[in-house]
Amino acid sequence: MALPLLEYKPTTQNQRVSSFGTADINEDTPYIYRIETANSPSEVERLIWAAYRQVFNEQEILKFNRQIALETQLKNRSITVKDFIRGLAKSERFYQLVVTPNNNYRLVEMCLKRLLGRAPYNREEEIAWSIHIATRGWNGFVDALIDSEEYTQAFGDYTVPYQRKRMTVERPFSFTPRYGADYRERAGIVNTERDYSWSYISGKKLDGTALLAVLLVMSAGITLLLVLNWLGINTGF
Repeated sequence: MALPLLEYKPTTQNQRVSSFGTADINEDTPYIYRIETANSPSEVERLIWAAYRQVFNEQEILKFNRQIALETQLKNRSITVKDFIRGLAKSERFYQLVVTPNNNYRLVEMCLKRLLGRAPYNREEEIAWSIHIATRGWNGFVDALIDSEEYTQAFGDYTVPYQRKRMTVERPFSFTPRYGADYRERAGIVNTERDYSWSYISGKKLDGTALLAVLLVMSAGITLLLVLNWLGINTGF
């Protein structure tokens, strides 16, 4: 029998606050895509691509990731936007691209951002949902998020999910890499989520100071070789 979702205490993130007053003036308000306001085929196409951007993210919007059957059903109004989002998150391509290379904690973080439009409240929430994935599987996790009261109140049946509030100290969710830090380190990929002063050279992590020292030594060696070469030419060696 699957375990029930563990209880956790939501913290006051900015998407839970209706307004910050003057702080909202400098905030990028996302364009909200609703099927009710899509009155032409081109507007429906824009809504579909907005859904792909939200679920698959910017780095994964490629033609071979498209779900043509789902798109056709949405265009014919056979399914709702909510069902379309559910289908994208449960698609084989999404599973291969996002689910397979990441651990459960990373999947919780990414899917709360992509499907609910917010970051996890705390570590307790990440643990609770990761257990949910382990006991009910990926499809059960997706259904739990999309059928949740939070999703219904925020987006309903006809609105493409979006980042509900811009985090003032973080990059937009659309810049979140699909690979977690553990996967990137195993694969030797530079960790773009951390300080850019970290680099990977020959599989070892060097900070900015060490990297500068390496570059200085290399420059000095090249300079010495050039000087010796010049002396050799002019002295007849």
